[in-house]
Amino acid sequence: VPLSPCPGVARRPRRVSSVLNRDVKQFGKTHMFDANEETCWNSDQGPVQWVSLDFPRTVKVSRLHVQFQGGFSSRRCTLQGCRTGEELAKISELYPEDSNALQISFGTGRLARGARAACLGCAGTDPAPRLEVPSGCPSVPVLARSLLDALHSFQVPATVLDRLRITFENGTDFFGRIVVYHLRVLGERL
Repeated sequence: VPLSPCPGVARRPRRVSSVLNRDVKQFGKTHMFDANEETCWNSDQGPVQWVSLDFPRTVKVSRLHVQFQGGFSSRRCTLQGCRTGEELAKISELYPEDSNALQISFGTGRLARGARAACLGCAGTDPAPRLEVPSGCPSVPVLARSLLDALHSFQVPATVLDRLRITFENGTDFFGRIVVYHLRVLGERL
């Protein structure tokens, strides 16, 4: 089944736990999805921070791409998801590195040969992903398979859901601030 971008996500609710000094223009949640290396979401201080995404229709999430600012990352990320009308349930725990590198999760299931990656968490103005899976990465225009394999990665089980919540715990910053430059959720629209 071909995968395609999910443009409605930009108009769907995306919530975050906090924004540094409530300065949404400079540090707001939209900066995680704009593919601009100069902008980021910067949380305010606190022991736990989170990002919540509501999808316009049911999706099967299979990959997560995240890029923190080194020194302002999370030592543990908990993924929770649910279908409409259900309570959030734990999907997986990830242990990212305290690094500026793009970190990529790989689902335990494989997409069909020839399927295209759908960037489910992109802004509506973001073009369709520029690479094919299994080596696709929508936030980098050209990326060889060997380079993709060298990036930090962790397993995420493919999960069907309407809502995804990523909780950032045990931050590397003394005050618990989290800085995310890129966040992409990839999978299939069902």
